[in-house]
Amino acid sequence: MPGSLAGEIRVNIPNLITTGRILLVPIVVWSIVTGNFMLAFWLFVLAGVSDAVDGYLAHRLEAKSEFGAYLDPLADKVLLMSIYVTLGIAAKLPLWIVIAVVSRDIMIVGAIMLAWLVGRPLEIQPLVVSKLNTMAQLVLAAMVLAANAFNFDLGISLAAALAAVAILTGLSAAAYLAGWMRHMAS
Repeated sequence: MPGSLAGEIRVNIPNLITTGRILLVPIVVWSIVTGNFMLAFWLFVLAGVSDAVDGYLAHRLEAKSEFGAYLDPLADKVLLMSIYVTLGIAAKLPLWIVIAVVSRDIMIVGAIMLAWLVGRPLEIQPLVVSKLNTMAQLVLAAMVLAANAFNFDLGISLAAALAAVAILTGLSAAAYLAGWMRHMAS
């Protein structure tokens, strides 16, 4: 299948690193559920480092691929969503923020699938607000994991991080929804 994603799936070092990040997810979830926040924190740090390394290597080794372009953000979302849901269940994050973050991602995936099903495929380009949202989500997750791993109180910084994630999640969802509606109406 020349020119298709299936024809481009190939094993390369960056894609192996990204796959490794996905394989870390159940271990991170298990660590949180069992209260081993030190392990969860360091695995989260490892996942972050691996994300930077796979991107660097893909560029440096000229190993960029369409498959990798889909796999990398999928790995990020699987990791973040799993951590948010698990921290919510463990009562380490308020459920309202977990619901907001997960609902936004479900909305985006649902819109993409619906557009595809009705014959109007939509190519999603990450928006600046979405990149800021992902960064805020990562910072909040890291803060909560670190606070539980090293036993310290986040104080007002937790409220500030929650507010940033809530605002950016709402803005990002609205921006993607507006883009989707324009696409579907055109």
